[in-house]
Amino acid sequence: MHERSLPASPNWYCSRCSDVNSSGLLGVGAKNIIYLIDVSASSCRVAGELVGHKGLVSGFSFCQHAGQSHICVSSSNDGSVFFWDSDNKTLIREHTAHQSPVSAVHWSPVDKNLVVSGDEKGIVVCHWYNTGDTASFFPEPRTIFCLSCSPHTWSCVAVGYKDGMIVLIDVSKKGEVMHRLRGHDDEIHSLAWSPLAIKDVHYSRPEDSEATIGVTAEEEKGYYLASGSKDQTVRIWSTAKGKGVMTLKLPYLKKRGSAVDPGVKERLWLNVHWPKGRATQLVSSCFSGELVMWDLTKTGKQRWTLFGTSSEGQNHSRIVFNMSSVHLQDDRELLISTSMDREIKCWDLASLDCCWTLPTLGGFVYALTFSPVGAGCLALGVGDNMIRVWNTLTTQNQYDTRSFWQGIKSKVTALAWHPKREGSLSFGTDDGKVGIYDVFSNKPPQISSSYHRKTVYTLAWGPPVPPMSFGAAGGKSPYSLYSCAGEGVVLQHDPSKLSGEASDIDRLIRDTNNIKHKLSPHTDLSWKPDGKVVAIGNEDGCIDVYEAPSLKLLCSIQQHHKIINTLRWHHDHSSLPELHCLLASGSSNATVYVHDLRSVIENPPESPAVLTEPYRRLCGHTAKITGMAWSPHHDARLVTVSYDGTAQVWDVLQEAAVSNYRGHVGYLLCVDWSPVDPDVIWTGGKDFTLQEWRVSKQEFTKPPKGKKMVDLKEKMKANSKQKKKNKKASGAAGTPPPEMNGEPVTAGEKVATGQEPSDEDEEDEVSSTNSSVPPPAAFEMQRKSSTVVKSKDKPDLNLLKRKKPRSMLPISTSMDHRPKEDLLQDCITLASVKHSNAPPAGCVPGQGEHIHLGLFSDRQALYRMFEEEEESHVEAGHFESVVYLRLWSGDLQGALQLATEKGELNDHLLSIAPMAGFEVWRRTVEAFVKQLCLQEQYLKAASHLLSINQLYEAVDLLRSHKLYREAIALVKARLPADEPVLKELYSCWASVLEKDGHFSAAAKCYVAAGASFDAAKVIARKNDVSSLRTAASLARISGEVALAQSLALRCAKDLAAAQDWVAAQEVLSSQESLLVHRLHLCVAELLSVLLAEVVPPSCVSSHPWTSPGERHISLQDRVRDVWDEQFGVSQKSAGHRSAGALLQELKSVESPTHTANIPLRQVLLYSSLHLTRSVLSWLLDDDGQMIKELWQAVAWLRDAGHFCVSAELCRLLFPDGDVSVCSRKHLKTLHHTEEEAKAAADSLQAFVHHQRLYELWWSQSADSQELQNGLPPSAADCKVKDKLVNGGSSASEQSVGTFDKLDFDASLLLSEPHAACQAAQASVREIQERLAAMVLQHGRAQLHQGPDAAAAAAAAAAAQRADEQETLLSLSTKMSEYQKQLADQPEAIKIYPHPDVVECCLVVLHLSKSSTSVSESLQHQAKDLLHKYGTSPSVLKASQRFLT
Repeated sequence: MHERSLPASPNWYCSRCSDVNSSGLLGVGAKNIIYLIDVSASSCRVAGELVGHKGLVSGFSFCQHAGQSHICVSSSNDGSVFFWDSDNKTLIREHTAHQSPVSAVHWSPVDKNLVVSGDEKGIVVCHWYNTGDTASFFPEPRTIFCLSCSPHTWSCVAVGYKDGMIVLIDVSKKGEVMHRLRGHDDEIHSLAWSPLAIKDVHYSRPEDSEATIGVTAEEEKGYYLASGSKDQTVRIWSTAKGKGVMTLKLPYLKKRGSAVDPGVKERLWLNVHWPKGRATQLVSSCFSGELVMWDLTKTGKQRWTLFGTSSEGQNHSRIVFNMSSVHLQDDRELLISTSMDREIKCWDLASLDCCWTLPTLGGFVYALTFSPVGAGCLALGVGDNMIRVWNTLTTQNQYDTRSFWQGIKSKVTALAWHPKREGSLSFGTDDGKVGIYDVFSNKPPQISSSYHRKTVYTLAWGPPVPPMSFGAAGGKSPYSLYSCAGEGVVLQHDPSKLSGEASDIDRLIRDTNNIKHKLSPHTDLSWKPDGKVVAIGNEDGCIDVYEAPSLKLLCSIQQHHKIINTLRWHHDHSSLPELHCLLASGSSNATVYVHDLRSVIENPPESPAVLTEPYRRLCGHTAKITGMAWSPHHDARLVTVSYDGTAQVWDVLQEAAVSNYRGHVGYLLCVDWSPVDPDVIWTGGKDFTLQEWRVSKQEFTKPPKGKKMVDLKEKMKANSKQKKKNKKASGAAGTPPPEMNGEPVTAGEKVATGQEPSDEDEEDEVSSTNSSVPPPAAFEMQRKSSTVVKSKDKPDLNLLKRKKPRSMLPISTSMDHRPKEDLLQDCITLASVKHSNAPPAGCVPGQGEHIHLGLFSDRQALYRMFEEEEESHVEAGHFESVVYLRLWSGDLQGALQLATEKGELNDHLLSIAPMAGFEVWRRTVEAFVKQLCLQEQYLKAASHLLSINQLYEAVDLLRSHKLYREAIALVKARLPADEPVLKELYSCWASVLEKDGHFSAAAKCYVAAGASFDAAKVIARKNDVSSLRTAASLARISGEVALAQSLALRCAKDLAAAQDWVAAQEVLSSQESLLVHRLHLCVAELLSVLLAEVVPPSCVSSHPWTSPGERHISLQDRVRDVWDEQFGVSQKSAGHRSAGALLQELKSVESPTHTANIPLRQVLLYSSLHLTRSVLSWLLDDDGQMIKELWQAVAWLRDAGHFCVSAELCRLLFPDGDVSVCSRKHLKTLHHTEEEAKAAADSLQAFVHHQRLYELWWSQSADSQELQNGLPPSAADCKVKDKLVNGGSSASEQSVGTFDKLDFDASLLLSEPHAACQAAQASVREIQERLAAMVLQHGRAQLHQGPDAAAAAAAAAAAQRADEQETLLSLSTKMSEYQKQLADQPEAIKIYPHPDVVECCLVVLHLSKSSTSVSESLQHQAKDLLHKYGTSPSVLKASQRFLT
């Protein structure tokens, strides 16, 4: 379609945004388009575009398989992945599996159907081209920067992340991670696989970066991966080993006489490429655009070689982003690179020299113009802040261009070559700068000292006019430079003295033409080639033609009705002189007008002529005209470009369309005709491209029909959305704007109002560095004014974002939108009212049909207009507008009254209410407070109450809406500290907080209110250790002694239950009155430590004094010693430390009844309580009470089922086995006088002997060792009891040895009174069990008996009733007898029981079989007891061998 073209710059900071296929077709992603470029060793040509993405292209890859190499895939930052046919330039399929911007895509070199892509959230997606299926994986929660499919294994994919991690995943196993390669510490920019399977890497030292690849026969084959990172290193990884084998550090190369700073990492992009067929050669980018070839078999400086060293200027000047290589049919291997310097370069990999360079454009092409002196020299003004000068006629290099950037720093929006001086090029920029470049020198440009305030639209060279024309004959330049900009001003610059002040030509126009009124802002100008006449286009659509040098107005063309965008005079070398005075003009109307001004110019009229009819009218475009150019080769042939996206060639005289070019994407901005080829035209536009095309080869002759192209509409809509995003991004503090090609993409400030929304602002680039500063104003080819708003033009996009305010005077405003005839009649009517004493009949300004004239008449008319406007506002419900109208008319009180009634009061009205008096102000404030409360703005309402000194009302308002915090702050700030309302507020707030579970906050309120008791109670409600400790401390500090003790005790018990003994003692130590409880915990701690052998230890903390001492010292002695040393409690202590006082206090602590469900730790606490009482009784020499408490301590453990723990406690209490010897250290022997104490002592002694008896039995049992090792003691006891009672084996069979003698008095265990009591109790239990079984059986029989069986069951029941009654009677009689026997037993026997006497008899008799130490009398006594009380079947069975 086009001959030559400069495409848009490839996108920056993408890991793979360009690729080349086997046939030499290069695809590069630029903006949202993929450009296809045919490459060869000698030249390149843009072959077409792939258009369809809505977001920026972020990745591109060709399928490298034969027969499918024309298929390619691309990704975008909108999450889409597209498959394309590059031959037909059509979209095949779209995948939208990603929800986030896609950052990398690659077509597998192994599987022709597999494409893998990754996004910024870390999602990896596999796309299957043949089926259209996708599969998603999430190997790592990191930002993906790049990925590469293995050329050896289809399922292996390498993924590089932003944080420096590289992961190898297996896509055949749902993305399973095969290896994590760690080594880089910054972004992974690129990954490249070795194209061949090479031998494993051999290197001399593992830590040395000078590793080399060597071939060793015994080393296994492996595949290698190269990675380039922002940390300035290239690493080679072994996939077989899963680790790095080599590190390549980039060389620091000097450029322009200065060394590269290795600390500057942000300007580096490290791309790596492994060319096909080169196993040991790797290409990478470097710091400043250099390319480096690495030879992995060498070391030192021989390892790397620079590209392009044969001549100067071959290398890129900025960092390189992408590289791809291709093997052409002529056996030449080429490498293609893209860079930040906006150039695509082709390299010969054999010689490492640059074959060709293709310049690209990074912004809109705003201006293009051919030099009138240097043939074929084309200048481009581009939005990437650079000027390109292209020698289009050179034969060796088709793209011989030079770039100029010095002194510009903004978009280049206008260009003009000097008419005579070769190489002199003037330029204008988006920020209002005007300058002149000498393109044949390296000097910086001359910059005019006079800046425009807005964008420069047009530059033109013309003859000087006053004041610069004065003295022109004295050697001054025959040309001045004229510039027209967005503020509507045309300045005349002296090219020989740009530092001087430029002159505004409006002053000369006014003076020459005696103009008093305001001139319309200028938007374009064009000098006739002979320099005699200048045409100036204006914002109001008028074109004024002035005669030089005085700028006398010749005529005014009032043809257009919208702002003039472009003016062009016909060239003066036409064969027809009548064509020399043709002026073509284009505006925001789509029609192009051509006027013949020959008669006006050759015969100037005395007064300026007004032209309203064109010479020719060229219709066909569907959007505004942005540029035009006359053909220098033809007569009256014109080319125009438009916002409709096309360029149109016209035969002006015939008003005929000749050819229409549609090769651009988006609207066009500039055009020029080739100076050497009549058939060639050059155009540039929004799509960042410059295109050369032939008129004769175009398919269409007319522009597309319709007001707007459909695709242009979609782009406008998409760009407006993007603009909103960009504005938000650039407005955030510290947040850089979005980047395209690496540059900020932000919406520039609009030049003027009354314009079409511009698509340029959000896509055009501004600077060549990564600056976060928003760009200056964007350029608009539509000419604008900063003062006049045209009603037919679309409003500014910024105005569209804001809601249009409601009119205060809607009726009178609407009257100005009537038909034109009525509006003109209004002018007559108003003039009649103003200038005649008798106004027209029925005309009352400000009323009725003439309401709108009240604004232009006297005050009374204005008031009448206000009254009608108020009525209209009231009907519409716009009371706010009525209020303001009353304010403007001075009725302040009425305005406030209306606003109060309608609930329309606001801060502004309240602020002016004092002007109406104090009472009015007070009532207004009260009304506003009610209004605010209805709107739930309670804080604001309370603040307004303060302004009228209603403090208590403000507090009540806050409290009633539960704003207690604010109410308290207000009271404390404004009222005395003893104010009762303060305590009330605290109490109310505390109740609410307590109900909501915020106990700590509630406690603070109670403390502030002086209710410390309640504060401690509410904290304690949490019932955990920290809360109880805090509550106890709070109560103690506040003087609540009883509560403090109670809470401290609860906390200490919880800590003791958790065996945190140190913390428990600390809690209690804060209060002296809790000393006895400290003693109790001391005993409990000692007991838990000493019982550690039989009780599993789980101690959190303990005191040093609990360390185990000598075994023969009793527990009581240790307790006394610790009490004396640590707590100062002994027999000599007095006062609150005396034993009597402590014992009396401890007696108030109740101990629950014995049950089997209490945890062991709790049982130990209860047992230690009785031990504490016993030691205190010892200190008081109360032997009876002491022995009772000791018995209780042991009984707690025994009754709870902890027999082993009970036995161990007995050993600790009585190491000698004698309960009468309480202490050998303190020489204490117990003497009992009362019966109950003696019974307790006998019971305790019996249990001690019982344990000793079993120890002897265990020592004689053949199974004892096995049982003791295999079962806990309690279980073992039960098993032995079962053996004894149920017979088991004979004594002779079990005996394996003998013992000398019984070392205790076993007769105590064979107590006949206790045997009788135990037998009676056993009989009672047995009878109770039988009775219960009988009742249960009878109930079941009644339950299962059906109604039909009642008669049959009655007879059977009658027959059995007699036997049943006898059984119940006999059992009841026996029960009565046994209960009587139990009642006759002494109370001491029942309270202090002995071990099972019958069981002890059996054990003694067993022992007598293996030892002669059991006396005959003891045996005889045991047998008698068995005869008398061993009545149960099991006992009878066990005792047979002893009694026969």
